[in-house]
Amino acid sequence: MAGNNPNAKPMNLTLRVWRQKNANSPGQLVTYNANNISPDMSFLEMIDVVNEDLTIKGEDPIAFDHDCREGICGMCSMYINGRAHGPEKGTTTCQLHMRKFNDGETITIEPWRANAFTINKDLSTDRSALDRIQQAGGYISVNTGGVPDANEIPIPKNIADKAFDAATCIQCGACVAACKNASAMLFVSAKVSQLALLPQGKVERKTRVENMLAQHDAEGFGACSNIGSCAAECPVGISLENIAILNREYLGAKLTSENVG
Repeated sequence: MAGNNPNAKPMNLTLRVWRQKNANSPGQLVTYNANNISPDMSFLEMIDVVNEDLTIKGEDPIAFDHDCREGICGMCSMYINGRAHGPEKGTTTCQLHMRKFNDGETITIEPWRANAFTINKDLSTDRSALDRIQQAGGYISVNTGGVPDANEIPIPKNIADKAFDAATCIQCGACVAACKNASAMLFVSAKVSQLALLPQGKVERKTRVENMLAQHDAEGFGACSNIGSCAAECPVGISLENIAILNREYLGAKLTSENVG
């Protein structure tokens, strides 16, 4: 919470915020003053203060996505000064604190920009395309029984660790925002790797990767740029190694594909 350091000097900032009524309306950057901001505030708390001032003035508050505010859900998707989730590596917007900025600084805040993501309003974007990719194949149908039964399947620790690391993807879309081609390949690779590495995920192994990549392309995401900006900006540190796993899974699936076309 804000106000942890009573001796912290308040900051005065200039915000350039993207305002857009809906997906079909034109948008523009609008300038606001954010005054008396505590350095201990989170970035979202700072916007809350600005919105309180706008509400008092009878103006429309800035719309943005948020939920847990604990760096868990991935809802707080904002492009801050040209970087997904802001300047601090391995941090979501909600966990970014204002002490990372300087008094008097101008901060530009924009929504994720991708053909597959439409703008709901202002900084809020529709990222349901990621849900549809997950629904296309990110599941298992095998009945493993109860938890004790599933836990009796021996899995080498290094494999279990890789699967767990892939499973930490919070589906925030920062990889898409950071990629010059607006590719969601890091997200898809994490979801494919998470299951492909485990014995429970072997049943749908071939159809999973084919269907999820087909849905990725159908949603309008671009091709992988091979630059690695996705992993660099990922707030939970999803590794590029997952894309290598994805490519191997896809090649193996296509060589023995039962899908037509």
